[in-house]
Amino acid sequence: MFIYNHLQSRSSWIQNAFIISSVSILLFNTTRNVFVFVKQFRPAVYLQNSKIEMVEGQELINTKKYPAHLGMTIELCAGIVDKDMPLIQVAQAEVLEECGYDVPEEQLQRVTSFRNGTSSSGSLVNLYYAEVTDSMRVNQGGGLASEGELIQVIEMPVSEVQSLISSEHINREPGLMFAVLWFLSNIWPQRYKAIKEK
Repeated sequence: MFIYNHLQSRSSWIQNAFIISSVSILLFNTTRNVFVFVKQFRPAVYLQNSKIEMVEGQELINTKKYPAHLGMTIELCAGIVDKDMPLIQVAQAEVLEECGYDVPEEQLQRVTSFRNGTSSSGSLVNLYYAEVTDSMRVNQGGGLASEGELIQVIEMPVSEVQSLISSEHINREPGLMFAVLWFLSNIWPQRYKAIKEK
């Protein structure tokens, strides 16, 4: 922990100084022209969407009133960089573990990097893009049970992503929205043209 005095003001911020970089991968299945995302339960999101009530002296959440789906988020395939290996190999491993696709390194395109959680962790996110096919899927994905991961792989056609971006009723992270907008500007025009010419 450290205390940061901003411009010698009287207020101090106490923040966690433990920062971990991560990789995020936008996947697009060209066999069926669908995005491949992951869906998982995030406790912090659930707490924000529910209400803690006092019941007989205990702080509890009524799960009938606030079901678990309130904590489900739609995200990019992603993972923290906690292994001593090149970022592209970390990205490759995450795609295989979470989504079940065996993607060669040369098919992972680096898009950019950006800071996430700038008011808390300031962690660096390394964004990649990969096109996959049905034949590249070697398992069902779902993450590693040994790491406590319970991930659902979902697919979404291009026609539905605009509502994903604009809907305030869907839990999604900003990196996903940025990546999809990047795709729609840089990848989809050429791919859509090729589809129409077939």
